[in-house]
Order: sequence, then C-alpha cells, then structure tokens
Amino acid sequence: MKNMWVKNITLKGSLALLLLGSAATCASATELLNSSYDVSRELFAALNPPFQQQWAEQNGGDKLEIKQSHAGSSKQALAILQGLRADVVTYNQVTDVQVLHDRGDLIPANWQSRLPNNSSPFYSTMAFLVRKGNPKHIHTWQDLTRDDVKLVFPNPKTSGNGRYTYLGAWGAFNIADGNDTAKTRELMSRFIKNVEVFDTGGRGATTTFVERGLGDVLISFESEVNNIRQQYGADKYEVIVPPVDILAEFPVAWVDKNVEKNGSEKAAKAYLNYLWSPQAQKIITSFSYRVYDQKIMDAEKANFPATQLFKVEEQFGGWPQVMKTHFDTGGELDKLIAQGHQ
Repeated sequence: MKNMWVKNITLKGSLALLLLGSAATCASATELLNSSYDVSRELFAALNPPFQQQWAEQNGGDKLEIKQSHAGSSKQALAILQGLRADVVTYNQVTDVQVLHDRGDLIPANWQSRLPNNSSPFYSTMAFLVRKGNPKHIHTWQDLTRDDVKLVFPNPKTSGNGRYTYLGAWGAFNIADGNDTAKTRELMSRFIKNVEVFDTGGRGATTTFVERGLGDVLISFESEVNNIRQQYGADKYEVIVPPVDILAEFPVAWVDKNVEKNGSEKAAKAYLNYLWSPQAQKIITSFSYRVYDQKIMDAEKANFPATQLFKVEEQFGGWPQVMKTHFDTGGELDKLIAQGHQ
C-alpha cells in the first residue's frame, strides 16, 4: 500500500514537471508578423526557414514562428494604422512605411537611418512580361503608347507596384523628350488609355494577364515577371527590361510601438538585419531582385540586364511631392484617367 502511494506521488510529480516543462517551452516561443507587399510571398517563404534555424541556434532552441500578411503595400500600411499589430514591415515603397510615422507615430522620423541603404536591403526595377516571340515588338516604354498595345498593371492608387510603373513610364518619357512636360503628358495619356485592367495589387494583375489571358504586356517588378515566367513556362513568355528605368527600393522597418507591446523587439531587429547577410542576399537574387552585395551581383551579372536607373528624387523631387502631384485626388493620374474616358 505504501509503495502504491509512493508510486502515485512519483507519477503526479513527473506529470507536474512535464506540464511545467511544456509551459516553459510555450512561454519561450517567439512570434513575428511580417506585413509585406502583394507579390513577396515566395521570397519570404524561402527567407524565413533559414532565419528561424539561425534564431534557434543563437537563442537556446527558441522556436520562432513567422507569420506573413500580404496585400498591396498601401492597404497593408492602412491595416496597421487601423490596429494590425505587425512587428515588421517589408514594403515596396518608402511612403507606405513613412505613413506609419506621419499618421500613427508608430515608428520614429529617422527610421530610414537605422539600417543600411536607407533601410532597403534589396531593390528592383520595372519590367515587361510579353508573350513568347514578343509579337507586338515591345522594347521600350514608348512602345507601350501605341494604339495596338493593351497593358495590365496594378492601380497606382492602391499599389506601390503600380506607382512605380506609372513613375517609370513618366520618368522615361521625360528623359527622352528633354523634360518637355507637355509631350510627357501626351505620352502618359496614351499610356494610361492603353490600360486594359487596373487590379488592386500585383498578384491580381498577374492573374488577369496569365490566367485570364488579357492584355499584351504585364508590367511589374523585374523580380515578379521573372518568377511568373519560371512558374508558368519559359516557353510561353519573355521578359523585357527597358533601357531606361526606375530604381524601385524595398524599405523595411520594425514597428516600434508594436514590438514593444508584443515583446518581440529583439527578434524583429534580428530578422530585418538578417536580410543583409550573404546567405539572405543570395536567396534574394534567386528571386530576381537586385542586391547591394557587389560580389553576389557580379556572380549573377548574366541574370540582370543592364539598364539606366533613375531615382524618384531625381525626376520628381521626392515621394511627398510625388504623392501630392500625381496620386492625390484630382492629381495627374486622375486627370489622365479622365482624358482616357473622353
């Protein structure tokens, strides 16, 4: 009887220790929510596992769970302003990060100085996806203004991808015509008139072009159109990078107010810093993004066509001016769309 009582106590003690160990394991688990742009799903699906492994090795086996949220970057920023407690943002436009300071005071004014390259671990430019054989002979932005060409790209009102497309066309026209604003507007009017579908985000535009078969040209980030070609068949599509193009930066930031509430500051900072590591930079180029590690870019030179890249600041005076002049209600974009409907 005494032995049974001792065994019972021992079993209960073991169970208690097991439960305590389980609770400790759960308590040590860390979780991050990465709010990202529409077409970055596959990129972060490749980046997250090696970082999780690295985190566990450096933090006593702590199991890090990374959750992803994807949509047009402007919609993503709005969701955070409305209460989504994302720990980090990995967007495709500076203004969608800046708004977290301007309208929500969720990050400091100097957020771009906290990480290298203005907090942009990689960059891209715009490219054209055309059907095999390039039947419409598309090579430059000017070719996209012809009457026989139909375009598909995201709405610049809701998508950073779409804004870069619009600004890439405007800047290329402006450089070609020697800053003749009237001529640039004329070309932009024809360019916008040729848009067959304005989807809300880059992934929707891909569906429209590839699965619905609409349009002659899909315009998106160089990284995205290369991935589409690989996914849907190199024998069906070709990628064209125009000779003059826009520099598209991909800024990242940890959301200070959220990581403080979530207790995730250490993991959030480590996660973003990892994006500059040689391992991450190599993974990033495998998705056709350009990186700042020159040694890696030299090794991948054949995969990235040469192009003359211009900055938003050089052609438009900076993002605040761009947003006001081109994308605010009644701005240049609205006027061009109205002209196209006349």
